[in-house]
Amino acid sequence: MTTTTSKSFRAITLLTISLLSFVLILSACGKNNSNGVAEGNKSTTASAETTNDTPKASKEIRIGYQKYGTVNILKAKGTLEKRFESEGYKVTWTEFPGGPQLLEALNVGSIDIGHTGEAPPIFAQAADTPLVYLSHEPVSPKSEGIIVPKDSKIATLADLKGKKIALNKGSNVHYLLVKALEKAGVDYKDITTVFLKPGDARVAFENGSVDAWVIWDPFLAAAQTATGAKLLTDGEGLVSNIEFYLASRTFAEANKPAIDSFIDELNKVDEWSKANQKEVAALLSPQLGIDIPSLELASARRDYGVLPIDDAIIEAQQKIADTFFDLQLIPKEITVKDATLK
Repeated sequence: MTTTTSKSFRAITLLTISLLSFVLILSACGKNNSNGVAEGNKSTTASAETTNDTPKASKEIRIGYQKYGTVNILKAKGTLEKRFESEGYKVTWTEFPGGPQLLEALNVGSIDIGHTGEAPPIFAQAADTPLVYLSHEPVSPKSEGIIVPKDSKIATLADLKGKKIALNKGSNVHYLLVKALEKAGVDYKDITTVFLKPGDARVAFENGSVDAWVIWDPFLAAAQTATGAKLLTDGEGLVSNIEFYLASRTFAEANKPAIDSFIDELNKVDEWSKANQKEVAALLSPQLGIDIPSLELASARRDYGVLPIDDAIIEAQQKIADTFFDLQLIPKEITVKDATLK
């Protein structure tokens, strides 16, 4: 074969390959999917869908919880995961030492739903956390209290004047302390507050670094059973001590079916818990690392049942918020009703 013939053959071969490639590309571009939409247009359609401003429902529900409450029972029984799995949701759990820390996580977008007492959402709303109230448990005033060591000379609330008192700042017991001092005629400025998380507060309480501790169950019950701590007062006649279920506004508005399922499962586990308090203590003990007798004591002094947010609850929360503002514990006045679903 001559050089000229060889070059012509290679040229023809390259041209043939190019034409075949072109035909294949055209065929792929024109191929329709099963819905009759050209594959070449599919990315454009998907792109248009992702730029839609309509809020999209999440398929992951991130729940924050503390070391006690109906949410703990729900987590231990595993019924929520089963319900959500059938509805296409994945559940993740994160534990927090107290309500203020939990709501800070909600503020930064680390969780979607959580539970706290009355005070934390007020502090959080004053810090512009975009939360909404979903529902609440019944009043439980005996589930928090002010305790002193068993050999303490402090015998009355009035004796707290000039003393160091440990508490978790912004938690439910913060309001209990305010109301207890008010009842005793002791100015809030006449005591020294030592802000500690429950675990650190327990250490300070036992080693004598503080004179008293304002704390909630099950930490309250555990301190009573383990150390023989004296109860100066619980919340009876002073505070309601209500546990709230809360969510970020964005999540609640975009995921109403999931919120409804969550509340429904809380209701079911509350009904079971009310009739099976010994079983509740046995179920929670390994999860919480707290002995069964302490949990039985804590369980016996709370009530169960999920209730709707109504005007009376909003009014009660507003009273707490106004009290905190008057004491300069929050930086600005808030309107609690702004944190409800329309």
